[in-house]
Amino acid sequence: QVQLVESGGGLVQAGGSLRLSCAASGSIFSINAMGWYRQAPGKQRELVATITNGGRTSSADYVKGRFTISRDNAKNTVYLQMNSLEPEDTAVYYCNMMASTLLVRVPLSYWGQGTQVTVSS
Repeated sequence: QVQLVESGGGLVQAGGSLRLSCAASGSIFSINAMGWYRQAPGKQRELVATITNGGRTSSADYVKGRFTISRDNAKNTVYLQMNSLEPEDTAVYYCNMMASTLLVRVPLSYWGQGTQVTVSS
């Protein structure tokens, strides 16, 4: 099994910054893609940004130029640097990883528990 633990959420004023982290642990064999998603109250979960194990990134239009995803493969950790935050960015942020374990060598999707980000105007 793989466990994902997120940290770094909180309350910030509009225009401020936060850095989210998500560390994976367990009997990990390899991790392919990593990503961040978010879900605002009353809305569906949506993709924020992804990064491949080769470092190629992709992000939603509404965060381009403001959010940056990165990863540290040695630490099995993915980050999301969020700058110029807006009240519309308020949501629970979830990390996701496609990981295979020592027992199951097929990549499966794993989710973190979510971390609240609240941006005040």
